[in-house]
Amino acid sequence: MDERADPVTEAVLGASRGLLGVVARSLAPALESVTVPQFRLIVLVDTLGPTRAGDLAERLAVGPSTLTRNVDRLVAGGWVERRTAEDSRRGVVVAATDRGRALVAEVTDRRRRELEEIVARVPEAERASVAAGMASLRRAMGEPSPEEVSGFGG
Repeated sequence: MDERADPVTEAVLGASRGLLGVVARSLAPALESVTVPQFRLIVLVDTLGPTRAGDLAERLAVGPSTLTRNVDRLVAGGWVERRTAEDSRRGVVVAATDRGRALVAEVTDRRRRELEEIVARVPEAERASVAAGMASLRRAMGEPSPEEVSGFGG
């Protein structure tokens, strides 16, 4: 470790390596059907509910044409659908289909099972601190919590 490095950043970096392994293992079967960016798009519309393309592009940090290509592929595969926005007949939103929601649920279930095994190895007295730290990181990363999502129809 670089002696100038922030110990909190280094701790998160170390944990992120392990979490990346969990994510990779949980995603591997899904990657036979969709790419990682496409899966992330499905997760967002599953979590947020029907979402305007511009908002998705911003959240995914991609340009409109890249988003459109990914949405086109996901629509063709039956993972998402385009809908007319409720507040404007000219507006279009992207929504997860039943197939897309099922894919997200399968990956989430695999990930949850592995994380449950990992958390079980954390001493019980430390688990509340782990949960609080992860919640803080989630907020800092801009990941919506279930409470925030409920207003969006998720």
